[in-house]
Amino acid sequence: MREYLLVLFVAMATTFLLTGVARQIALRYGAVARVRTRDVHKVPIPYFGGVSILGGLIAGFAVASSLPFLGNSLQVAHDARAILLGGVVICAVGVVDDLVELDPITKLAGMVLAVGVLVVQGIQLYWIPLPGGILSPPPAQLAVVTAGILLVSCNAVNFVDGLDGLAAGVTAIGATAFFTYSYLLNVEQNLDRATTSTLITVALAGACLGFLPHNFFPARVFMGDSGALLIGLMLAASTISLTGQMDPNAVPYEVGGSSLLPALLPLILPIAVLAIPALDLTLAYIRRTKAGRSPFAADKLHLHHRLMQRGHSHRRAVLLMYLWTALIAFGVVVLGLLLSWWTVLLVLAVAVTAIVLTTGLPRRTPRPLAKV
Repeated sequence: MREYLLVLFVAMATTFLLTGVARQIALRYGAVARVRTRDVHKVPIPYFGGVSILGGLIAGFAVASSLPFLGNSLQVAHDARAILLGGVVICAVGVVDDLVELDPITKLAGMVLAVGVLVVQGIQLYWIPLPGGILSPPPAQLAVVTAGILLVSCNAVNFVDGLDGLAAGVTAIGATAFFTYSYLLNVEQNLDRATTSTLITVALAGACLGFLPHNFFPARVFMGDSGALLIGLMLAASTISLTGQMDPNAVPYEVGGSSLLPALLPLILPIAVLAIPALDLTLAYIRRTKAGRSPFAADKLHLHHRLMQRGHSHRRAVLLMYLWTALIAFGVVVLGLLLSWWTVLLVLAVAVTAIVLTTGLPRRTPRPLAKV
């Protein structure tokens, strides 16, 4: 655990220090978010936060490779390099988009290229947990499924990146939840604690936390597509890599037994971690296609926009999204690994609190003008 904490702090400190440099570079080359009708910010904000996040990830992986515990695993070293290479590719695509605003097809092609880099190097699903056993389709089919999951994750995080600190905070919470599950599972089942999924999630959480002081409301810098696409890819790749290193027979599959939930967590938790971004992505797709518009056509009807329309402030809307992400992600982990009456009550209490805080604030109404 000490080595993971070191990776966390190195990634966090590196990202924090690099973000100021990235901001200056963005200003120099004109990579700024212009104020558009659908945007919430009122003044142009520089991009390139994703470059600093990538720098934090590189620093975290470099430190891990020199540590006596994490650095001795050839599998972790191979997977980390493969995922990092895919991250460099997708970050580069995002940088170009932040500079010249690529059309959707060209940007999608760049995302497919980055995903292909991962899949070609063996970062893909190898089995799928189901009640009563595991499903092992042919590798070619699993490669297609893997590519689809990676692309959806990238776009989901990109869609949710609409308020200051939102994407970074949601990703940090999701990465921490998956790190907790992966590490505790390895401890409980006496498996190798040096895994790619734990390394990537702890480095990703650190990088996002290091970026948040610059990005939380009021933001001084945006991560841009270079960051949103990068952290979406890292988050999905970390969950997918778990199936390449964990023996599917290590966790018993007893239908109706107490071990069923832990067995299904590799399938359920990635969905829970990305629940809020994925829900926002799904609703946006349905809303736009139903209206006869392109799924990529921007609007101001995302979940965070709706929270602000209900009267929540910018900061409060972001914190509510954090709360819902933590509830879903950590709720699944707690119920899966520590299922008991008190954990159920705890999750229910947090859920009720989240509902009250989300719906209990009345809409703001404009004050009437004083009569003269």
